[in-house]
Amino acid sequence: MTFEEFKTYCLSKKGVEETYPFGDMAAWFKVGGKAFCWTFMEMFKMEEELKPAFTFVNCKADPDLALEWREKYDAVKPGWHQSKKHWNSVFMDDSLSDEDFKMMIDHAYDLVYNSLPKKAQAEL
Repeated sequence: MTFEEFKTYCLSKKGVEETYPFGDMAAWFKVGGKAFCWTFMEMFKMEEELKPAFTFVNCKADPDLALEWREKYDAVKPGWHQSKKHWNSVFMDDSLSDEDFKMMIDHAYDLVYNSLPKKAQAEL
């Protein structure tokens, strides 16, 4: 999955906003003001020019599922710069199918959306 496909998928969900709180290389996807996925675009040199590389996404996860997915998928590791209990880093190494990755995004979104007060959910 490319960054654009990831971004489009996240933004297709109800009430999602894309923010860049740490500059234009760190995209955060939030619902109700709370993050459910974020990515940091690393820079690499290609043809004498720096270009962004979509290498991983941090996804929020239920602690039990977070551990299960780490055991099941080589591309899933404890969340980088996040709570290792509640976040996974999913590496874009082509070992994980788009369907499985979308399932993790859906889970992250649902986890955050369902934690919002009913009034906030209704406003979305």
